[in-house]
Amino acid sequence: MNKAQVEAFYSRLAEHNPAPTTELHYATPFQLLIAVILSAQATDVGVNKATARLFPVAPTPDTMAALGEEGLADYIKTIGLYRTKARNVIATCRILLAQHGGEVPQDRAALEALPGVGRKTANVVLNTAFGQPTIAVDTHIFRLGNRTGLAPGKTVLEVEHKLLKVTPERFKKDAHHWLILHGRYVCKARKPECERCVVIDLCRFKGKTA
Repeated sequence: MNKAQVEAFYSRLAEHNPAPTTELHYATPFQLLIAVILSAQATDVGVNKATARLFPVAPTPDTMAALGEEGLADYIKTIGLYRTKARNVIATCRILLAQHGGEVPQDRAALEALPGVGRKTANVVLNTAFGQPTIAVDTHIFRLGNRTGLAPGKTVLEVEHKLLKVTPERFKKDAHHWLILHGRYVCKARKPECERCVVIDLCRFKGKTA
């Protein structure tokens, strides 16, 4: 896409959804961090069901660390890979308490040093909790970047870098949420619903269904 097409692409997504946000439920940056860690290879709906029980009991790093791995596992056992995630979450809570005063760091390197936190999770937290203009590339956004021609790339990191390069500054804060929601509900993997796509004429996808 050229510059004008990219501008139109985001302008339409913005008009269609002026205030996009994550579908994960949270009240604090810490709770968002935990929810995103738990969401790996799991649905937001499934994570929200688990955290609806977990967060009232353990809303902070110290209360969650006090649960221990087994105690935490009881709350998240409906989520895939729950034992590994319980281990990572408890370790993360202890690091937050020991090294960051119980606060979630607003620094990528510090976030990525936490167990269970990779680049995508760090990007989500930096963007959603702290308003930084990062774009977390998941399977939906990777597919969308390539399928539409917005930011084609062979790797997640390549797509991320291209998105950051082509996305106009005024759209960067919300770009992650616009793209993920569009990929999740309209530009679906198997059966894209092109007939209700607001950017269909800008899209380069050869298999458009409308």
